[in-house]
Amino acid sequence: MNILLTGGTGYIGSHAAAVLAQQGHRVVLFDNLSNSDAAVVGQLDRILGAPPVFVQGDVRDGPLLDRTLRDHAIEAVIHFAGLKSVSESVERPLAYFSSNVQGALCLLRAMRDGGVRTLVFSSSATVYGEPRRLPLDESHPTGATNPYGRSKLHVEEILADLAASDPSWRVACLRYFNPVGAHDSGLIGENPRGVPNNLMPYVAQVAAGLRTELNVFGGDYPTPDGTGVRDYIHVVDLAEGHAAALGFLAGHAGWHAFNLGTGRGHSVLEIVRAFERASGRAVPYRIQARRPGDVAACYADPAKAGRDLRWTAARTLEDMCLSTWRYQRGLGAAPSSQ
Repeated sequence: MNILLTGGTGYIGSHAAAVLAQQGHRVVLFDNLSNSDAAVVGQLDRILGAPPVFVQGDVRDGPLLDRTLRDHAIEAVIHFAGLKSVSESVERPLAYFSSNVQGALCLLRAMRDGGVRTLVFSSSATVYGEPRRLPLDESHPTGATNPYGRSKLHVEEILADLAASDPSWRVACLRYFNPVGAHDSGLIGENPRGVPNNLMPYVAQVAAGLRTELNVFGGDYPTPDGTGVRDYIHVVDLAEGHAAALGFLAGHAGWHAFNLGTGRGHSVLEIVRAFERASGRAVPYRIQARRPGDVAACYADPAKAGRDLRWTAARTLEDMCLSTWRYQRGLGAAPSSQ
């Protein structure tokens, strides 16, 4: 199958590209490189033995999307492209709605006009807002509490309306929990620009001596060690979930939502200790006040994905830490400026 991956040189997109290509699909990466690097294409070449097709562009560029879908005979799309920082979305909401919602609308118009009706959408557990019960299943009420989460929820709603209006559409919205880890090769992984927004790359940089200590926001939550609990999923498991979703859509029309998580929560301090074991390095930390809007715990009920997609997360917390450390060591002695 010819598959277009928007945001294909990003963290999750690049791992999905590797998984799909190794399954025999032809992947076309489409990315504006705003938060990634074209060097990823070369790294995928090393992993796969052949470089994937790469198109540099923005998903809001309708004519370029039209040409890309036509020129590469695209049969399905996985839509990763967009902005993804909760904190930044509070400061720059218009940028988030432009990139995430307007970008999705442009892509959907191009797909409609090009006769492509199969889409896997990179959504997020942030669409649930503050958990009313745990674990979170797909029937949990949605109620995003920040512009990032609302942008994802708006797109989900647009996709549901689209599928209801035209039964030829096949759409899977994958609600991620917390992707971490890196490819076994150590060639691709999470390499954020500037100060990492996510826990695992920050921990890795502290372990590597690139940052002095980890700030742990909140040490008085009602959790076993007082720190926040989240569902961390290995990025390769997550990538395999996208492949499973495409397989599911081959036999199921309409709109579908799935949680992709492990179903188990780990606290911040559990992550720190696991990373210290994996790396053999100390990870100094300092407990700070809670951040507004953070919740004590959030983890998935992935049963629906297990049942319908025949997918489960297989990799352990140790695997996540070891692969992250392998990738971090390959980055060199200073945080990347890419």
